[in-house]
Amino acid sequence: MPGSTMDSELPVEPQSLKKLTFKSVKRALDLFSPLHGHFPPPDPESKKIRVSHKLNVEYAGVEEISAQSQPNAKSAAQDQPSAPSNALALPGPESIRDQPEGGGQNELVIGPSGQPKGGTEVAFSGKSSALVASHVSSERNLSTAAIMERIPSKWPRPIWHPPWKNYRVISGHLGWVRSIAVDPSNTWFCTGSADRTIKIWDLASGRLKLTLTGHIEQIRGLAISNRHTYMFSAGDDKQVKCWDLEQNKVIRSYHGHLSGVYCLALHPTLDIFMTGGRDSVCRVWDVRTKAHIYALSGHDNTVCSVFTRSTDPQVVTGSHDSTIKFWDLRNGKTMATLTHHKKSVRAMALHPKEESFASASADNIKKFNLPRGEFVHNMLSQQKTIINAMAVNEEGVLATAGDNGSLWFWDWRSGHNFQQAQTIVQPGSLESEAGIYALTYEMTGSRLITCEADKTIKMWKEDETATPETFPLHFKPPKDIRRF
Repeated sequence: MPGSTMDSELPVEPQSLKKLTFKSVKRALDLFSPLHGHFPPPDPESKKIRVSHKLNVEYAGVEEISAQSQPNAKSAAQDQPSAPSNALALPGPESIRDQPEGGGQNELVIGPSGQPKGGTEVAFSGKSSALVASHVSSERNLSTAAIMERIPSKWPRPIWHPPWKNYRVISGHLGWVRSIAVDPSNTWFCTGSADRTIKIWDLASGRLKLTLTGHIEQIRGLAISNRHTYMFSAGDDKQVKCWDLEQNKVIRSYHGHLSGVYCLALHPTLDIFMTGGRDSVCRVWDVRTKAHIYALSGHDNTVCSVFTRSTDPQVVTGSHDSTIKFWDLRNGKTMATLTHHKKSVRAMALHPKEESFASASADNIKKFNLPRGEFVHNMLSQQKTIINAMAVNEEGVLATAGDNGSLWFWDWRSGHNFQQAQTIVQPGSLESEAGIYALTYEMTGSRLITCEADKTIKMWKEDETATPETFPLHFKPPKDIRRF
C-alpha cells in the first residue's frame, strides 16, 4: 500500500505512548479494513449505552444526522446504518434516560471546540425528530474519533486575588502560640500558648491588653461567644474552662476528658459547645450548667479539628484516623463518615456563605459539599507538608498553614493556588521554628492572623498596589476533571 510505505520512510519523532497507540490503531485500520478509508460498521449497543465511570449510570445515546445530505431525516436514519456519533451522553434526570432510542429532550451535541454545533439551533423532540448538526468537520472523521471522545474542560476559571503580605509581627508569648480566636465585635483577639497563658491583644494596634493564667499546660483551643460575655479555653491539661470577660476570671470548669483537649468550637445558636481530644471522643457540653451532654464516640484516634453549624450536620469532626464524621446532635450518633483522606485530618474550614467546607491533611486539601458531604474536588496543588490550620473568608480566599512555615493562598471556587508565602522566623529562633499552628481571619476577612512556633503572632493583609498586570494569574485547568 502506498500510504504504509510513506509512513515507514518518515522520521520517528518523540511522541507520547497514548499518541503512538492511537497512530498504530489507525494504521492497522487503514491496512486491514475491508473498506479502505471508511468506518467499520458501528455497534448499536455501544452507540446506545454510555457508562459514566463516576456514576455508573446508563444514558441514552444522542443521534446526529446531517441535514444537507438527508432531506428526510427520520426515514434515512431507519433505512441506513448511521455513522458513529461524536456526541457526548450528558447526565439527565431519570425521565429522560428512560425514553426510547429516538432521542430525548434537552439532549445536546457537543463539537470539537466544546460548543453546541449549529449555533443556537437546538431541536427538542421525542420520537419524531433528532438533533441536527449542520457542520461536521472533516478532521473529526478520523478513525481515532471513534475510539476516544474528548470532553471539553468545565473547570471554573479562578477569580483574580491580590497577593497577601506580612505587615505586623507581635511578640509577647514565651512559648509556641497554639490557638487564636477573634472577638465578634472585631476590636480584640486572644491567643493561647505553650507558656500556659492566654493573652488578649488590640486588633488595630497589636498592643497587649491582658494576660490570663489558669491552665497548667499549653492551650490548644479558644473560642469567644457572640451570645454571652464568655471565652472558652481548652488545653493539654485535660481542662476546659469558661472565662467571664467582665470579671476576667474562670467561672466554670468542664470535667470529663481523659486526655489532652486539642480543639474547641461553639454552636452558633444553642448554648452548647464541643471539644475534641486525644481520648478519640468529641464531647458536647452545656454552657450554663456544666453538664456533659454527649460523648460522640466513633473515631479511632485523636479528634483534632471540629466545627459546628446551625443546621444538620451540626457537628463535623476530623481525626488522626484520617476520617471526617458528621454527627446527629439529637441522637448523639454518626450520620456519615468520609474516608477520602489518607492521612490525619488536622484542619477544616467552613465557608462563611456557601454550603461547603474544606479539609486538609498531609496528602491533599479536599473540598466537600454540605449537608451530605459529596466530594467536590482536590485543590490543584499539593503543599507537601503537615497542614495544621486553615481558614476561608467571604471573598473566597482560602489560607492554609504548614509545619514548615509555608502559608499558601487558594481561590476557593477553582482550587487554584495563587500565592505561596513563607514565614520568616524571629531573630534568635531556629529555622525549624518556622511552623504555623493556628490562623484565622478577623470578622471582615481583610486581615489574617497567624500563630507561630517562633513565639510570634503575624498579621497579613492584601497588597493594595498589586494589579492583574503586576501579579498575573497563571492558571492551567486540570486535564482530568474527575480527579479524586
